[in-house]
Amino acid sequence: MTAPSPDRPADASVRSVAALPKAHLHLHFTGSMRISTLRELADKHGLRLPPALTTSWPPQLSARDERGWFRFQRLYDAARACVRNEEDMRRIVREAAEDDAAEGSRWLEIQVDPTSYAPFVGGITPAIELVLDEARAAGERTGTQVAVVVAASRMRHPLEARTLARLAARHAGEGAGSVVGFGLSNDERRGMTEDFAAAFRIARRAGLASVPHAGELLGPDHVDVALEHLGPDRLGHGVRSAEDERVLRRVVEQQVTLEVCPSSNVALGVYGSPAEVPLRRLLDSGARVALGADDPLLFGSRLAEQYTLAREAHGLDDAALARLARGSIEGSRAPEETKRELLAQIDRWLASPPTDADPAESPS
Repeated sequence: MTAPSPDRPADASVRSVAALPKAHLHLHFTGSMRISTLRELADKHGLRLPPALTTSWPPQLSARDERGWFRFQRLYDAARACVRNEEDMRRIVREAAEDDAAEGSRWLEIQVDPTSYAPFVGGITPAIELVLDEARAAGERTGTQVAVVVAASRMRHPLEARTLARLAARHAGEGAGSVVGFGLSNDERRGMTEDFAAAFRIARRAGLASVPHAGELLGPDHVDVALEHLGPDRLGHGVRSAEDERVLRRVVEQQVTLEVCPSSNVALGVYGSPAEVPLRRLLDSGARVALGADDPLLFGSRLAEQYTLAREAHGLDDAALARLARGSIEGSRAPEETKRELLAQIDRWLASPPTDADPAESPS
């Protein structure tokens, strides 16, 4: 665990980050897996995993150069190859909801590219429909409502992104068990962002949130490009907008929510330590920030730990953590009634008495 920040005494009483009601807006389908589940799936299907996923987990990663990204992608592909049937897919959704529920997440938007799993279940339509079906069921069991973001890959042709946007549009809706957004993921250094604009227009016409990745591996100039061509409601990461005052001001003025994933940023070498992630700079600018775990399977930490990092590495008090939780709710596509109830729950959390220690910060 990160050492306590000098901005907060080591013995200060705090409220539990796991008890803080929040939304989780940046979680990838394969990357949400428990490491134990991945190993069980590999054994079930007779597949061999790289040593980084068996004996030295979590892996040591850095994606600031091409070689580093290749290593990250190779591990991700190895994990994805272990998901080979409907049962596997349903298990991932179910366990993601269970894990989020244990960390105080009351609304989860899980991001999935159905093309990866289509060969095993009869096509992209059955793939997304079974994810949506399990999302509804998981929400009923856990109390954490689960919606879906369909994501295209920058590594594939933009025409494929249009196909996925149409698929997402056909399943667009409000509430749990619906597609609520359309994203663009993978190495943002690949492809031309403007080539995907047509896919995002399809999604927006269907009322879906625009949630592309931008501003992690590339700097604020790429945030500018995404703002110009994709009309984002949220940006996956977007953290490097802090490097340019004009770009950051544009993010704030357009009320774009930034899905900041501190552990991911450090693991991929974007920043050298949690304290270097410009979280305070973003908050001080007036940006709406929602913390996310990105790919716990590869980064070794889940949602509650991102709030713990905000507290320990940046000295944020409970009022500031509540602001982050509010940002996640306000930036979500949860129904308005759900938002109002969750925001009221955050107020009650902040009004509750602090405890001597946060269970989420205790060593396992």
